[in-house]
Amino acid sequence: MATRPHRGRGSRAQALASLRMALDFDPIAAAGKNWRENKWPAADAMVLATSVTRVHQIVLGRINAALAPFDVSFSRFEVLALLFFARENELPMGKIGDRLQVHPTSVTSLINRLSADGLVERVTHPTDGRSRLVRLTAQGSAIAEQCAVALGQCSFGVDGLPTHAWDSVIDAATEMRLGNGDWR
Repeated sequence: MATRPHRGRGSRAQALASLRMALDFDPIAAAGKNWRENKWPAADAMVLATSVTRVHQIVLGRINAALAPFDVSFSRFEVLALLFFARENELPMGKIGDRLQVHPTSVTSLINRLSADGLVERVTHPTDGRSRLVRLTAQGSAIAEQCAVALGQCSFGVDGLPTHAWDSVIDAATEMRLGNGDWR
């Protein structure tokens, strides 16, 4: 199946160009130095939090650049992937929100957009007529697989971090997520 024409804001080249803001110095290290010199509290925590936030921006920018040809954002891809792996390729909206850890309003917005694009459809629950399920369409399944390939080709946006460091970063992130109640 061919990719869909991109209808979003800007091209993949523009998305990649926005990631390149090289400076002659590390602004986060400079901020840390300023915090320490002025005896502001938690300078190391600020450097860590700011570094994580910047890495998030870089990774998400690379992911969205890889997905731009499919007119799918990372959030919409997450829904498609979740439905792709679900039994019968369908889930209730509440479960989608729970599994993606997003607010019900965000789920509704994502499903509305995916539905308008023909990638998912709302169907009546087979055993509870009052309930609705979100089902992946054949087109949505094909786009999900194409997006997965594109994300694999860009290492899901984490290139630049040596593969030998991946486990340490995953472990540290998992500890923080667990410590903040991401799951029980």
